[in-house]
Amino acid sequence: MKYLLIPLFSIILISELAAQTSTFAPLNQDYYHWIDRYELKQKQFSSTFYSSVKPYTRKAIAGFVDSLYQKGIVLSEQDKFNLQYLSNDNWEWSSTQNNESKKPIFNKFYKVKSDLYHVKEKDFDLHVNPVLGFGVGTDNIVENTLFTNTRGVAIRGVIANKLSFYTFLTDNQIRFPYYVQEEIAKMGAIPGEGFWKNYNNDATDFFTARGYIQVPIIKNYISAQFGHDRNFIGNGYRSLILSDNANNYLFLKLQTKIWKFQYTNLFAKMTTEIKQTGGQGKPVSNKYLAFHHLSLNLTKNFNLGLFESIMFGVPDSLGNGYNMDYLNPIIFYRSIEHDTGDYGNAILGLDFKWNAFKGVQFYGQAVLDELIVSEFLSGDGWWANKQAAQLGTKYIDVAGISNLDLQLEWNLVRPYTYSHYNDEMYSNYQHYSQALAHPTGANFRELVAILRYQPIGRLFLTAKGVFTKTGYDGEDENWGSNIFLDYNSRQMEYGVKTGQGIATNITFLDFTASYQFRHNIFFDLKQTIRKVTSDSEVFEMDNSITSLIFRWNLPQRLMEF
Repeated sequence: MKYLLIPLFSIILISELAAQTSTFAPLNQDYYHWIDRYELKQKQFSSTFYSSVKPYTRKAIAGFVDSLYQKGIVLSEQDKFNLQYLSNDNWEWSSTQNNESKKPIFNKFYKVKSDLYHVKEKDFDLHVNPVLGFGVGTDNIVENTLFTNTRGVAIRGVIANKLSFYTFLTDNQIRFPYYVQEEIAKMGAIPGEGFWKNYNNDATDFFTARGYIQVPIIKNYISAQFGHDRNFIGNGYRSLILSDNANNYLFLKLQTKIWKFQYTNLFAKMTTEIKQTGGQGKPVSNKYLAFHHLSLNLTKNFNLGLFESIMFGVPDSLGNGYNMDYLNPIIFYRSIEHDTGDYGNAILGLDFKWNAFKGVQFYGQAVLDELIVSEFLSGDGWWANKQAAQLGTKYIDVAGISNLDLQLEWNLVRPYTYSHYNDEMYSNYQHYSQALAHPTGANFRELVAILRYQPIGRLFLTAKGVFTKTGYDGEDENWGSNIFLDYNSRQMEYGVKTGQGIATNITFLDFTASYQFRHNIFFDLKQTIRKVTSDSEVFEMDNSITSLIFRWNLPQRLMEF
């Protein structure tokens, strides 16, 4: 990864290092929903972050929450509880937190409600917290009891207001529900995780490690992040551009914020595929992703984003290594491809967000993997018209009921989208045998419905329904749903349509009641039903899963596919 280190060291050497820097709040669907809710409440976009690129810095979140108090927005008691939680969770940047503990343990631990241990000096800020997750459950298909056993630590801090750092380490033993076990057996990878091995026959044992450093380059305008983590692009529950579905990866991210623009450059090292050998999944070889995203606030309530990415690699030992041309932060990658003869997998598209009415937001994405306009307009279903689209809406305080929030989202991905011609996976849109965008891959239509209700401050009720229509492959077939296959093995040139292949419907229903006992200590009671009906009995499944989980400084592990 020396090719990413070169620009990083150059950045550090030439940077002013004059502005305060902050770590990021880890990706968490519940956490970021609250932030989205209050941006809608204030009836205009935040001035501290651009929501289409996640995660946000803790400094930006704290500044946003502080500004809400100053604007005098009408808030329910539950809203006040949530905002106090966000202030306390980012207390080192907040002026409105109420975070001091009445009775610190040994006068050393939990001096503040949100941190087991902290140091706050003029030139050094440190936060240390335990990470624990324990759970049990039942699955009507799995004979043995489901369980979760996660232990670890999260550490963040800032040195001399010039460099921030973060690390998250956990050791995990988990027996997953049957449908997840099937996915692991098929792909050789745990969704969202890296290297693993068998534990007690039908369970898994794996280690999770994330970490990065963040430095400012030009005060208030440009910053650089380098480390091992994930990113999410978009305003939806899913992302068709770049999601947090796959394993962590090494990356360098540059963010430039000026006037109404935010420009993000991401240069990452990926892994081609995983081979399962002797009850464990091991990576095979490396490939690379280069990504640009430009976000523009056209008005105080309408945001438009444009992106381009390219996945590329070296398929044999005679290659020249990383193509340094892709480190250019501005030029279109297709032009680079033509000039250098390096034909990686280029994808481009747009996203938008519109806070249209009081409490109502519309958002969406459009992705072009490949498009010839004449073929598209002909309506003949040419196989290489590979596109994806998302449309969604968020409605807070539904029908005037405080803290009842609804989200509806429709996703469509045409066959063969994200796949490429290299059967060694150097250029398809995946990492560690996991899709980088949507977990279903391609060749599907999906409707997501989420209803969230917070009757009291500490209790959160969430009902989700995910309804998917897709087409699976028969033996030695490629109908376009499996992004890991070489698209040259496709079934036909024309007449290609979404859902082709073995017609399959997936219904995923989940109800979760979460109670926050103390700051970042949650108890979750979950009931999940997953039903698959198909034209082939091979794919049919009927799962019913009940679980009780204890989480401490740990987001829910969501596997909704």
